[in-house]
Amino acid sequence: MKIAQVTPLYEAVPPKLYGGTERVVAHLTDALVDLGHEVTLFASADARTKAKLIPVRDQAIRLDPSPLKSDLAAHMTMLSEVMDRIDDFDVVHFHTDMIQFPMFRKYAGKTLTTLHGRLDMKDLPEVYERFGEYGLVSISDDQRRPLAFANWRATVHHGMPAEQYKFHATSKGYLAFLGRISPEKRPDRAIEIALKLGKRLKMAAKVDAADKVYYETKIKPLIESSPLIEFIGEIGDHQKSDFLGGAEALLFPIDWPEPFGLVMIEAMACGTPVVAFKCGSTTEVIEDGATGFLVDTMEQAIAATDRVGLLDREAIRARFELRFSAQAMARRYVDVYHDLLAVQPVIKSPVNDVVTPLHEPRSFGNVA
Repeated sequence: MKIAQVTPLYEAVPPKLYGGTERVVAHLTDALVDLGHEVTLFASADARTKAKLIPVRDQAIRLDPSPLKSDLAAHMTMLSEVMDRIDDFDVVHFHTDMIQFPMFRKYAGKTLTTLHGRLDMKDLPEVYERFGEYGLVSISDDQRRPLAFANWRATVHHGMPAEQYKFHATSKGYLAFLGRISPEKRPDRAIEIALKLGKRLKMAAKVDAADKVYYETKIKPLIESSPLIEFIGEIGDHQKSDFLGGAEALLFPIDWPEPFGLVMIEAMACGTPVVAFKCGSTTEVIEDGATGFLVDTMEQAIAATDRVGLLDREAIRARFELRFSAQAMARRYVDVYHDLLAVQPVIKSPVNDVVTPLHEPRSFGNVA
């Protein structure tokens, strides 16, 4: 198939530091190329990809030092580039929420849109009702709940390249927190769990400008209150394997409807179990008692973290490879693409009411 991947422009593909959506797009794109498809990636010029790259901005927005930037203008330029080449593709796969809907309405039938964020927001229902012709993919079943009526075509869990993460048979005796310092991620819970157990906690996390006050007033004092807590800051992909692999467990003590949670499968790829609160996608990603523990309360979280050593790290890595590799994700998307292309408009013969396809069904050979 000829497939276009259209990514947000906020981070490089893959991101140099923190970033989820663009990281997933990078790994999906490369895995589709490995499966033999002809893939074109629309992204900023600093992307690293096996696909054909159409650069639509000189660099990703977040790390661009220019003081004045227009996110909207950058994305409108990219969508115009996609529209100019729309006939070159069998499928155009958007990862840009709903911004493309008005422009591509005529071509909605050959597009797929994966939604990567939370959907429990005012104004979203009206958009997805108005543009119901667009086929959507969720990244967890739980993500769909606020928009259950929408045109969902599939749920495809994220995947990561297995070779990017080194398996660690043993830990180095600390707990890990990886992600963003924000109220919904509950780093305060991670700190409390570590202190209650008398264990070291290493925190590799990004502090957005919007969360700076929260960090300075709520989290930084907790970090400085104990030598057991170490704040490392934002880390890149090349550091994650050692950071996560050296941990006894990844603490994922969230307090919001997490759409997926990449860090959970990144930990699993290293053989590291995850202790996660039952919010959003966690019950779909973590197999309780096998790849980690699912908890409802702080008391349960503390007890679960204390027994993570009972879990088999080799088995955790094996479950990652089976369920969450980039190849597994790409194969699932190929199935969704085929389903999308199989839906053909039909006409009725005025003579005998025979239903005839407007176009002959397309065959793409043996697709893995």
